[in-house]
Amino acid sequence: MESTNYLKQLFGLQDRVAVVIGGTGELCGAMAEGLAQAGAHVVLAGRSEVKAQARLEKISASGGSGSFVAVDVNRKDSLVALLDAVLTAQGRMDILINGAGVNSPTPFFEISEEEVHDIFETNYKAVVLACQVFGRHMVENGGGSIVNVGSMSGLVPLSRVFTYSATKAAVHNLSKNLAREWAAQNVRVNTIVPGFFPAEQNRKVLTPERVADIMRHTPAKRFGEAHELIGATVLLASDAGSFMNGSEIVVDGGYASMTI
Repeated sequence: MESTNYLKQLFGLQDRVAVVIGGTGELCGAMAEGLAQAGAHVVLAGRSEVKAQARLEKISASGGSGSFVAVDVNRKDSLVALLDAVLTAQGRMDILINGAGVNSPTPFFEISEEEVHDIFETNYKAVVLACQVFGRHMVENGGGSIVNVGSMSGLVPLSRVFTYSATKAAVHNLSKNLAREWAAQNVRVNTIVPGFFPAEQNRKVLTPERVADIMRHTPAKRFGEAHELIGATVLLASDAGSFMNGSEIVVDGGYASMTI
């Protein structure tokens, strides 16, 4: 019984508040559900209240607590308003999941300046702005955990997603720099690195030929399922990961371990 209570305390998130940017999507939505089941009040931050409501119903059905706040991740004033809304409603803010993202399979010579700008805006600049806004609050209030959603393409080269890969590599680098910068203030910044998980942003890339290539390179011989990101997310958000900072947790079915 004592060990059970210890583990609940170690991985538990009771009385904590988690903001999940991108929580209206498939992967971050599942991560949000996991945080709620661990005891956190989860704030889904995104554009679609309809999608958020469906996720909040699942959270409520499993005994969790959640709410929705609309946000434009590319505007710092909108992120400031998000933080203010969370503090007004909940009185605290402990965990940030940065998961907004867009993808594109444009061949390299056809990538427009607009695509470069737009994807860097959402995938990198938005993470920078959120880390500035929420990171400052954590630094000034004695601690917190930021989990940025990276990508396998941020670690190893992947074909056909040039702009996306560059932005994710930038997120990986930013996370390590912030981990070093804020460690003394008890603010941890880590990166969760999904392998291949079918989600809204990559479905247009997943042609039959692409899927076959992925399966040949994945020892598990399948795609990941969204709920399989929950364990790593709770670890990084909770006291169980209290000495993890600047870490990259890969959840990929063995993809990164495969060569030939």
